[in-house]
Amino acid sequence: MSQVIVVGGGAAGMMAAYSAAVTGHQVTLIEKNEKLGKKIYITGKGRCNVTNGAEKDVLLRNIVSNSKFLYSSLYQFDNQSMMNFLEEHGCKVKVERGERVFPVSDHASDVIKALQNALKEMYVDIRLQTEAEALLLDDSKKKVQGVRLSDGTRMSADAVILACGGLSYPTTGSTGDGYRFASQAGHTMEDCKPALVPFEVKEDWCKRLQGLSLKNVELKLFDGKKKIYQEFGEMLFTHFGISGPLVLSASSFYAKHCFENEAVVVIDLKPALSEEKLDKRILRDFEENSHKEFKNAVSGLFPAKLIPVMVELSGIPENKKVYDITKEERSCFLKCIKELKLTVTGTRGFSEAIITQGGVSVKEVNPSTMESRLCGGLYMAGEMLDLDALTGGFNLQIAWSTGYLAGSSIPW
Repeated sequence: MSQVIVVGGGAAGMMAAYSAAVTGHQVTLIEKNEKLGKKIYITGKGRCNVTNGAEKDVLLRNIVSNSKFLYSSLYQFDNQSMMNFLEEHGCKVKVERGERVFPVSDHASDVIKALQNALKEMYVDIRLQTEAEALLLDDSKKKVQGVRLSDGTRMSADAVILACGGLSYPTTGSTGDGYRFASQAGHTMEDCKPALVPFEVKEDWCKRLQGLSLKNVELKLFDGKKKIYQEFGEMLFTHFGISGPLVLSASSFYAKHCFENEAVVVIDLKPALSEEKLDKRILRDFEENSHKEFKNAVSGLFPAKLIPVMVELSGIPENKKVYDITKEERSCFLKCIKELKLTVTGTRGFSEAIITQGGVSVKEVNPSTMESRLCGGLYMAGEMLDLDALTGGFNLQIAWSTGYLAGSSIPW
């Protein structure tokens, strides 16, 4: 029976430990925190969006970086496999809007309990508050032999699975340890950037809208003249810029295409209406309020908090009587509604990022086994690899799938 050490007790690490144990290995899972799954506790605002119930082609379309690398792992252990796993280990799940899958209880802790139950069933040796400091490699650095702990203890193993997470939410223990270990074995790192993270913007008027949430809007992101993202959904104004599901997803494309450069967000506040239909709607509102001042004639178009900002951005004097507004002014107002522009100056940092984009180059990892192509017996899984996806449970599915494949691929 071979000895396997899994470094990291997050989503990928727990699944890798379980999978390796099921395959018949003696498994030790080491985690530097005082409990397993610390990051899982805070995902989905504490509800834990465990996966997404969509078909495989949809899953793959939602992967931003290196989707082809995931073919083997997704086919070996897919979203349905994960849902079955949770149900079998005491965590009932439900499917919500957008095929998002949550525990029926809405408690992330139940997901962790299910994983802990599975690890216990398979007699995985779990060592909490145990920190790995370095890999033990042979003289040629072509074969892993175990790990050295921070207290100097040397733990021998036939295989080591690194599942140390990325750099996002460092308070949960994701401090880049896995990148250091992988580098020790000769691996290349792709630049790490915060992803699924709010935008900071240049325009001051954003601050006045702090806390305002907009539903059913369309957001486009441009790098110069090139459109790099477009989607409908929900967004939120903050004291520093914009956030919400649409923005978080857009940030992954910003990180990929124009990180740290300025980009432009264009918001269509009325995407269900063509310009022609919107113009008729505005005309109707203007006719009904023709003797009112402009600022008091648009309450039917926007939430109250947005009205003064839209009036200001339209360029039409707020006290101008509606019957005095020209066709050209109305046209500018319409353009403002359909193309509300914001200048993105950057993103928030890793402390607010849901995931890390970048990490260990997948070119140096075998996608059929998750084993390093450079160092025998060394496997990697989860967020420390250069794999990331949009919101909706897709990133956790990457962790489950790559973790399961890594654990099940270790030979006897």
